[in-house]
Amino acid sequence: MATKKKKPKKIKKKLLDKYRLLVLNEVTFEERLSFKLTRLNVFVLGSIISVFLIALTYLIIAFTPLREYIPGYSSTALKKKATELNYKTDSLQQVIAINETYYASIKKVLKGDISAEDFNKDSIVEAIKIEASEVDLNPSIEDSLLREKVDKEDKYNLFESAISATNFVLFPPVNGTISSHYNAKEKHYAVDVVVAKDTPVKATADGIVIFAEWTANTGYVIILEHSHGLISIYKHNGSLTKSQGDLVKAGEVIATSGNTGELSTGPHLHFELWNDGYPINPTNFIDFK
Repeated sequence: MATKKKKPKKIKKKLLDKYRLLVLNEVTFEERLSFKLTRLNVFVLGSIISVFLIALTYLIIAFTPLREYIPGYSSTALKKKATELNYKTDSLQQVIAINETYYASIKKVLKGDISAEDFNKDSIVEAIKIEASEVDLNPSIEDSLLREKVDKEDKYNLFESAISATNFVLFPPVNGTISSHYNAKEKHYAVDVVVAKDTPVKATADGIVIFAEWTANTGYVIILEHSHGLISIYKHNGSLTKSQGDLVKAGEVIATSGNTGELSTGPHLHFELWNDGYPINPTNFIDFK
């Protein structure tokens, strides 16, 4: 029992034994500095310094750019670029989705895959009459004043936005004899104009080329998008002089006529007009003679 009690006393005594740390001049042995130390003091001081160094290292790594030089930590510039690329990828996915929808509608136009619905004209007219009879169509004073104000603004407005759609003129893409007329019942939403081979095909109005490619059934096809929701389509061309994305003026040559595609029966131009997704008869607006 006595030996067991002596061991803790010896350890405590060793920890509290006092020592002196001297700093002497090597030549003269003159005392410069002296410190009174114990083993316990040295242990506590070393622990405090270690904790301080660990905390300082953590702060440097966490809040300074030096952490980028430590393996395993990513660069701030790389994170910024990754974020920007993520945003761009999301935007590109949206644009691709819109373009796919747009091109799907164009394919339907090229294939003529449009469902024609029969309407009962008499029932529609009767329904309109019933609805009109239930509504008070007499203009109010405020409505009359607003209409007069808008009419004056449109009359003296010199900006391009005030130009009426009635001034929108369509030019004939080619001049020739129509061999096949527009027929909605047979799903022939176009006119076929017989012309000599390599006849210049001109744009019917100002617009932008949204499609200019080769197709197996209709050969070289070019599609123009115009203002007021109008789209013009030119099929069975011998060659194309414009590419997708080009801006064209009315009367500008965009292709040459030909006899390309499996569905072609001779040199001619297959010409279609579409307004807001609905086919219209080109002969109502264009004289091909």
